[in-house]
Amino acid sequence: MTAMSQRRGPPTIRFDATLCTIDKWIILRLPEKASGKLPSRGQVAVQGTINGHGFQTVLEPDGYFGHWMRIDGKLQQTAALSSGDTATLEIESLKDWPEPNEPQDLETALAAAPQKIQDLWKAITPMARWEWVRWVNATQNPDTRNRRVEVSISKMQSGKRRPCCFDLSACTDPTLSKNGRLIESA
Repeated sequence: MTAMSQRRGPPTIRFDATLCTIDKWIILRLPEKASGKLPSRGQVAVQGTINGHGFQTVLEPDGYFGHWMRIDGKLQQTAALSSGDTATLEIESLKDWPEPNEPQDLETALAAAPQKIQDLWKAITPMARWEWVRWVNATQNPDTRNRRVEVSISKMQSGKRRPCCFDLSACTDPTLSKNGRLIESA
């Protein structure tokens, strides 16, 4: 009997995709076949390479049961990418999610909140924290945003670990979506 090597972790997904511009952002929309291999129609934490350069990110849902990712300036420069370029990617989903960047208003509210809420925030998973951040960020209306920060604190005060009534497969970036769907590129 010969020993077989066992692959650890999720399978690597390989694909080519063309970068495009929506609003002022350069994004990459995953091909349907590649997106279909991911474990969720919602956000998915991944690591991989783009044109051979390593990266780690959280893929966003596009509202069509697919995914997209923003190509930030650093990755554009490192991988020599521009809108219209076709890139080769290899990605695999991550079990351990990176920490989200808390928006200043939510961060301030959490810092001023009772210790019970601060403890809950630390106790929930990074994935759950991403959901709270995503829900707060899903509007451009300042009044709605302020209300979402207040509601977040209130819900956590009552022990809620995640925002409710929130379509996790919708595209929620208000500058890149309409009616929960990623808008087409310019």
